[in-house]
Amino acid sequence: MPLNYEKLMSTKFEPVRQTYARRDTMLYALGVGVGALDPCDPQELKYVYEKNLVALPTLAVTLAAGAMRLADPSYGINYRMLLHAEQTLQMHKLLPVEGTVVSEAQIDEIYDKGAAKGAIMYMTRRLYEASSGDLLVTMGNIAFLRADGGFGGKSEGAPKPRPVPGDRPPDLQANLPVTLNQALIYRLSGDYNPLHIDPDVARGAGFDRPILHGLGGYGTVGRALIKVLCADDPGRLRLLDVRFTSPVYPGEPLRADIWTIGASEAAFRLVASERNVVVQDFGRVEYEA
Repeated sequence: MPLNYEKLMSTKFEPVRQTYARRDTMLYALGVGVGALDPCDPQELKYVYEKNLVALPTLAVTLAAGAMRLADPSYGINYRMLLHAEQTLQMHKLLPVEGTVVSEAQIDEIYDKGAAKGAIMYMTRRLYEASSGDLLVTMGNIAFLRADGGFGGKSEGAPKPRPVPGDRPPDLQANLPVTLNQALIYRLSGDYNPLHIDPDVARGAGFDRPILHGLGGYGTVGRALIKVLCADDPGRLRLLDVRFTSPVYPGEPLRADIWTIGASEAAFRLVASERNVVVQDFGRVEYEA
């Protein structure tokens, strides 16, 4: 059945509540590569050791996420062909290392690119601390529905991303490890899409083998940017936006190219070093200087 635009746009998702523990905070950090190069580095240990534990801001994307709710057949989405296209994150308050959170989500718009080009769906999700009601994080999730174009919706009006500077080389670079089993660890934070573990499903979706979760790469580059731009203080991160442009395969090395823009903003892209392929682009990060 074709994508059911009216049903999707009128859906009022029930709030999702999740209680998470320090173990979840540490498991997430392992799933984005923390400790992969030096498990004795104290700057790595603070994300995975209960002594003086702190949470990575990007942990928010896994909390009370309502995983696979779009897989409901009545929506008409070919869920196995869905790819995470862009992610935005705006921090309002530092994430607790454990606690209970409530998430509220809505679909903002779906753009029809045509039967051969798919559709783009924009969603906003807000994460609140349950005990205080404080807004912790506002997130934007943009999905590429590869097999769901041609439903008769509008094709124009989608927000335009901000390109990285094209007139100068990057000011900073950072090398990022991606272990062979990183997708196997990352999925334990809640994203069980078989595209990231099942070779048959991956081949059916057009990939040679399972790919890393887009949000797994997002957390990996977020960790690197905190280290390079925020003096490894996660409380200084304010905004992290990026577009996923090509799949990342577990085990391949990555490089972040970073352009500083003023005192508290930077642009970045992420490159699969050995293939020389840009896997994340139009990246923007804002932070406390």
